[in-house]
Amino acid sequence: MSVIVIQFITLDGIVSDPDGSGGTPAGGWMFRHGPETVAGDKFQLGATLDDGVLLLGRATWQLFSRLWPARDDPFSARMNAVPKLVASREGCDVSAWANSSLVDGDLADAVRRQRRDVVVAGSLSIVDTLAAADLIDEYRLLTFPTVLGAGRRLFPAAAKPLHLETLSSQRSGAAVLTRYGRGQR
Repeated sequence: MSVIVIQFITLDGIVSDPDGSGGTPAGGWMFRHGPETVAGDKFQLGATLDDGVLLLGRATWQLFSRLWPARDDPFSARMNAVPKLVASREGCDVSAWANSSLVDGDLADAVRRQRRDVVVAGSLSIVDTLAAADLIDEYRLLTFPTVLGAGRRLFPAAAKPLHLETLSSQRSGAAVLTRYGRGQR
């Protein structure tokens, strides 16, 4: 079992409001480079979605549950079919998107109990929790040639040092997909 974090990110490390749904002044930055940069399986998840589980926070799940069920291309079919775990302190009705269920109990313990790969999309509070528990095995970052100067960073300035190794890097439209794995412990 591996935990894979996927994020849209700017050159200066900002991950907040890439699609503009948060209504921030600089939001929607990932779409400024055209839809082909973000369409399809840009994070190269492939069979991981067939055999794994998608872990989302409540806000990300609610956004995705309004977008994905109406789509029917091959990648959307995978997104709709994958089991989805939703972490929510407030609880929520997860019936709007097939194969969704709430995380039961402690988030880190729920991830440790998984026998399949776990993909975390967006959901920065989940990323923070799993990073603090040293459970993240890989980061797949789609980096856009954009500098925002302000916003939520994937790796906050106060975070402890993290040493990763580069697994791969390739251009994806206007962006670059880079995969980083655990470094030496």
